[in-house]
Amino acid sequence: MPLDAITLSSVVEELKSHMLGAKLDKIYQPTRDQVVFLLRTKDGASRLLLSANPSAPRVHFTRETVENPASPPMFCMLLRKHLAGGRFEDITQPPMERVVDFSLGCTDEFGDPVTRHVILEIMGRNSNLILTGGDGRIIDCVRRVDYEMSEQRQVLPGLYYHLPPSQHKLSPETATLEDITALLQHIDTPTRPDGFLMDHFAGLPPLICRELCFRYDSSLGDLNTLSLSSRYTFGAYLKAEFQKLLEGPRAPYLLLKNGAPWDYTYLPIFQYGTLVDSQRQESFSALLDGFYAKKDAAARMKSKSQATLKTVTNLRNRTARKMGNQRKELAGAADRDLFRIRGELITANLYRMERGQTKLIAENYYDPALKEVEIPLNPTLSPQQNAAKYFKDYNKAKNAEQYLTEQIAKGETELTYLESILDELSRAETEKDLTDIRQELISQGYLRNTDKKKRMKTSPSKPMEFVSSAGLRIRVGSNNMQNDLLTLKSSYKSDLWFHTQKIHGSHVILSCEGREPDEQSVLEAAQLAAYYSQARESQNVPVDYCPVKQVKKPAGAKPGMVIYEHYNTLYVDPNGELAEHLKAK
Repeated sequence: MPLDAITLSSVVEELKSHMLGAKLDKIYQPTRDQVVFLLRTKDGASRLLLSANPSAPRVHFTRETVENPASPPMFCMLLRKHLAGGRFEDITQPPMERVVDFSLGCTDEFGDPVTRHVILEIMGRNSNLILTGGDGRIIDCVRRVDYEMSEQRQVLPGLYYHLPPSQHKLSPETATLEDITALLQHIDTPTRPDGFLMDHFAGLPPLICRELCFRYDSSLGDLNTLSLSSRYTFGAYLKAEFQKLLEGPRAPYLLLKNGAPWDYTYLPIFQYGTLVDSQRQESFSALLDGFYAKKDAAARMKSKSQATLKTVTNLRNRTARKMGNQRKELAGAADRDLFRIRGELITANLYRMERGQTKLIAENYYDPALKEVEIPLNPTLSPQQNAAKYFKDYNKAKNAEQYLTEQIAKGETELTYLESILDELSRAETEKDLTDIRQELISQGYLRNTDKKKRMKTSPSKPMEFVSSAGLRIRVGSNNMQNDLLTLKSSYKSDLWFHTQKIHGSHVILSCEGREPDEQSVLEAAQLAAYYSQARESQNVPVDYCPVKQVKKPAGAKPGMVIYEHYNTLYVDPNGELAEHLKAK
């Protein structure tokens, strides 16, 4: 659910309790619409995330570390110029608005004390992060809004800041019982109770609207069917619930559906019964940070890998089309023996043929029944030339079959390799992972090296490290180059090697330390192999494993491609929670 005004007020309360008086130490801008403040508070260092991302605008403390661009964006440099070293004096939220105003005491270029404001507007695709002076004049913002974009409100450097236009809805904070009942009394068309709340009251998200109506009466139908007294009763209930929501206490709840994060709110949810679990979190910041962490990481990587992904996808599709055409040609070459038989029959019947014939009818001595066949002839050619032409077509088809068979085999190898690259891109978690993949594609001739610093060698990234329940080391490759190094260079022959059966995925090595590994460690290594593969969303995934000494790399094979023998197979379910639990600290 989007961050609503009431949840935001709870976040602001948390921030105020930790941030007032805190020093703004450093400022980063990892993406165009996200800013991270590094704070020095009375409780130690903290990281504050301010996001104006249209898909997930929010503000909260974060423990996630995000890679920053090599060169800070201009807005980041501007924030550093005006805010670095400042102290947070106040944090305010206009009533029932999704706007947070951070007031900082700073110094200008002359060393004089000044006030600066950082205003975060959480409004979906219109979200914005704005820097203003103490007089309310805009210094700059993440998204500039001119007159062509909005006639009602412009957000541009030099203009005075104004709050977003009102939606002309009642505020649950100020709405009286008379206001609510007056609205209810005038309903004369079919109106769902949750729709009534969303249409007439500000700051209430759909989830809360449905929950309030469910708690009142789960079978409540259209409001126009209620009597006047029932409408008054419903209005009185809403007024009481509004007061409870605003006065609190409110607690952060994470909603889980099928064990996965689905939504969040500030009160327990009962409308879904056992289909959705409510888990209370330690704080609203922890709730938001955990809910959006993976979603944000996936979005960042998708954006950064888009160009490479498009290139590899096009290469994969082109290879698949080429193989399809080659298979059609190969099917056509399957009739080559017909050409040879026709040539031999013409040769056997030269004594009764003459130039100018359009066909030859002769007994087919390759047929046990000696049936007659009709052989088309080119009348402009002599009988000997017609026979030679059929033999030539036969040899051409024979050579084509051999060539096409070889090309299709190469195409299958290339297609498998490109599919493995696409799998790696889907699982890439850091900029370093993407760099490694691009370097691999450059080394294989799929990409051109456009880097001016061609001679600079980048150190290869290290495989992921895990520790089994029994204390055994488990390493997982993130890309094909890592897989090769892991399996062929940095493992002992007695270690166990794991890989999903006929499914693209990471090489996984269980370090046995010269002894027989326990069953639990083997099972956990297999589960990691399943999780770090194309089958991570599947169940009962086959995972092959064998000693490293049984794994070989054919000469000339693509990175990550190996063959193995004398293996066992386990059927396991991928487990992301296990991966997080076993990850080496």
